[in-house]
Amino acid sequence: MLNNLQKQDPQIADLIDSELGRQQQGLELIASENFTSPAVLEAMGTVLTNKYSEGYPGKRYYGGNEFIDQIETLAIERAKKLFKADHANVQSHSGSTANLEAYYTLLNLGDKILAMEMSAGGHLTHGSKVNFSSKFYNFVFYSVDQQSQLLDYDEIRETALREKPKLIVAGASAYPRIIDFQKFSDIAKEVGAYFMADIAHIAGLVATNLHPSPVPMADIVTTTTHKTLRGPRGALILCQESWAEKLNKAVMPGLQGGPLEHIIAAKAVAFGEAMKPEFKTYQEQILKNAKALAEALQNEGLKLVTDGTDNHLILIDLSNLEISGKEAETALEQVKIYTNKNLIPYDTRKPLDPSGLRIGTPALTTRGFKETEMKIVGQLIVKILKNINSEDIKKEVNNKVKELTEKFPLYSDL
Repeated sequence: MLNNLQKQDPQIADLIDSELGRQQQGLELIASENFTSPAVLEAMGTVLTNKYSEGYPGKRYYGGNEFIDQIETLAIERAKKLFKADHANVQSHSGSTANLEAYYTLLNLGDKILAMEMSAGGHLTHGSKVNFSSKFYNFVFYSVDQQSQLLDYDEIRETALREKPKLIVAGASAYPRIIDFQKFSDIAKEVGAYFMADIAHIAGLVATNLHPSPVPMADIVTTTTHKTLRGPRGALILCQESWAEKLNKAVMPGLQGGPLEHIIAAKAVAFGEAMKPEFKTYQEQILKNAKALAEALQNEGLKLVTDGTDNHLILIDLSNLEISGKEAETALEQVKIYTNKNLIPYDTRKPLDPSGLRIGTPALTTRGFKETEMKIVGQLIVKILKNINSEDIKKEVNNKVKELTEKFPLYSDL
């Protein structure tokens, strides 16, 4: 498949091949990662990357966009149908840029935004002090209940009434429970704020009606396309028709230039796949697998944030094991189990060495894992976390990982 690249640049070709091997031979449990279909991969690696297409279908700054326009229009129409949205912009390069473009559409610089605090499960672009969002806008935060670790909508309402934000953001990168978007919408209306939802993690669940959708009531909805949606790395913005023109201008020429039409084609393919019945079956299995994995971890004595999960991700509280998320991530990576360290609510440790470990089931579900295998994976994780310095245990787990990955091959045609 990389014949030309191997001749032209064997160093890069070999590194790509090594990464393919890593993906094939490891257990991918990072909640924000997934494996695209071969069709999505093919769409990304096409001559579409050669074309400049600043603007939108029918309104380009360059000539020669006859077929590009048709591709992007397909992506737009499929996204609207999939999420039952008035309008879709498919040009955003990433979740972060999508959020910036949403803010840019709705607000003036310096306006106040109420969003989820990062240690409670929020995202960098929801006002982290190290991110552009906190420099451009005035963020105030809501958290989760310290005991239950669940969203407290009464407290969120009280904060909104006190702070009177211009925008309320709902959505998270590490919250394992259902989000009640209707309650957020009601609060926003009560205080006269705009309402935005970031569904980057749960978009596949929303698209298949396995999680409540914010699309009917939110002014703007942003999402990535590569997590539960299982598409290419990129983003999508949905909005009410009243915001369509302003949103498009915010994306281009406001904050972006030429779109990545090879990625947009791949998004169109992924949206098409997501409308098929088997995609809902896949999303249902993601949820079953997350429940099975959570149960396996709890049966072995691990503590989970919110005591379980309603979606695709699990957040492990490692404080009772006296190891950090960084140590856990490193030890698991040594046996080819890939996870990521993560803050937990009211964490006393630093973001790069936190008390939590975030895991998710989309990628292994794509490989064909079901509840039985997820219970085994849970047991392997616990073996490592409880014997973090044992080389014998690591060797034993490594062998079991090899057995599992060989039983459920990935990209066997590549």
